[in-house]
Amino acid sequence: MSEAAVAPTAGVRLSRRPSALLLLRAAGLLLVAAVLVPVLVLLSSWASPEGDVWQHLADTQLAQLLLNTVILMVGVGLLVTVLGVSLAWCTAMCDFPGRGWFEWLLMLPLAVPAYVMAFVVLGVFDFGGPLQGYLRGILGPHWGVDVRSTASVIVVFGLVLYPYVYMLARSAFLSQSTETLEVARVLGCTGRQAFLRVALPMARPAIAAGIALALMETLADFGTVAVFNFDTFTTAIYKSWFGFFNLQAAAQLASLLLLFVALTLFAERQSRGRSRFVQGGRLQHRQRYQASPLLGACLFTYCSLVLLLAFVLPMVQLLLWAVGEGAEQLNARFFDLLGHSLWLAGMAAGLTVALALILAFCRRFSSPRGGNIYAAAQLGYALPGSVLAVGIMMSFTWIEHNALAPLQRSLGFDPQPLLLGSVLTLLAAYWIRFLAVASGPLESALERVRPSLPEAARTLGAGNWRVLREVYLPMLRPGVFTALVLVFVDVMKEMPATLLLRPFGWDTLAVRIFEMTAEGQWEMAALPSLALVLAGLVPVMLSIRASRLH
Repeated sequence: MSEAAVAPTAGVRLSRRPSALLLLRAAGLLLVAAVLVPVLVLLSSWASPEGDVWQHLADTQLAQLLLNTVILMVGVGLLVTVLGVSLAWCTAMCDFPGRGWFEWLLMLPLAVPAYVMAFVVLGVFDFGGPLQGYLRGILGPHWGVDVRSTASVIVVFGLVLYPYVYMLARSAFLSQSTETLEVARVLGCTGRQAFLRVALPMARPAIAAGIALALMETLADFGTVAVFNFDTFTTAIYKSWFGFFNLQAAAQLASLLLLFVALTLFAERQSRGRSRFVQGGRLQHRQRYQASPLLGACLFTYCSLVLLLAFVLPMVQLLLWAVGEGAEQLNARFFDLLGHSLWLAGMAAGLTVALALILAFCRRFSSPRGGNIYAAAQLGYALPGSVLAVGIMMSFTWIEHNALAPLQRSLGFDPQPLLLGSVLTLLAAYWIRFLAVASGPLESALERVRPSLPEAARTLGAGNWRVLREVYLPMLRPGVFTALVLVFVDVMKEMPATLLLRPFGWDTLAVRIFEMTAEGQWEMAALPSLALVLAGLVPVMLSIRASRLH
């Protein structure tokens, strides 16, 4: 596309009257403020430190929490890098049996929530599981391996999160110019040296972005670490809130977890340094390296083993459990959980996409510098669900006590909680958390609307609403659909915020999985887990279609 075709985007006018543009910008700034308020509330909690709680944590587990969190981040970061980059290079650059199938099958583990993988691993490989029971019959009654270890937690996260690195790294490898690698080979580099010195550094920004996504998901997780009894800041927040009944201490712990997230994002940006890589030359389909029979067999085995551990075995085990307990679980209770999950996901998806549309138009009709202000509204995705839950609860508590309660008294009513313990609290957490998820497809679709089209409509006398209805919305329809699906599935799988903020009686499939796995009832958690995995396959298939892997 020529430079002239995209240059006018920043200068598009929404209306001949400035009032419409001012109203749009005001709405965008309110969205930014709504996202930043929970963060500011968390930071303000340090105005009155909870000395007793912190002394208790310092004497008992604070050092272990820090150590566990750091070890988990380093271990998961290394594992997703090794798996994601190696698999991306194999499927993008080598030709071996089954490569065409593996290039999209290797994305399927992204549909498996980490907490589902966690209880499947324990159910199969734990001391009382079928595998170790079978091996004890062969090796003796005293043989056994402790699966509830730090390494197991890291492996579980690595198997379900490596697709973040795999997708971005593979896209980066495929977009690299053939001329660059050919020049490296002409200058004497072997294939391995060309990969390490040329291809890998050029793909480093994409790889670093994938690692950052995986680490943020790791920090935000609660279900997986709870299943393994592996204490991190996320579990400490839950215990402070529901164990000590101390929301202030939970907020201070949440602010420390937020610091870890900020350091992760900062490290990702600093890892790039001042390096800039420009793709030049031809980006045509390259001739893949033809693997020898031995190497092809090794690559096939490697890809098969990863797919088997990360997707096939968990799905088979869930199906076996679900079939064994299916008749008992398919009752009114299950359909209530399913209905709550679908209703919350549908409401949250509609609200989030509507707000993301406002944000996308704000950035569309702003200067580049002004667009950066509205981009701050997407920072909510970097907030772990537990952190966001604490921030929202404290914010709503302040509103209830300082605004709504006095208003009710002035009207002659006894103060009643209107926000706390309501579905509105959950919806607020969802749209703040997943606004960035919806914004991506919408902004991408909006960029494909040429500025000349709405300008031509206004020249013909169409008003703002008619231009929106007959020009923008039809062209944005694919992006809106994708955004709705992505947010819908993310909300269904979201556990920490739902667990902490759900109203009484509003359990969901994710909450049911947590309750059953906390009691070791793996079979009872199988059917809701299958429902979530099947729902998660929808955005994965959309991603496969978008990246043209099949």
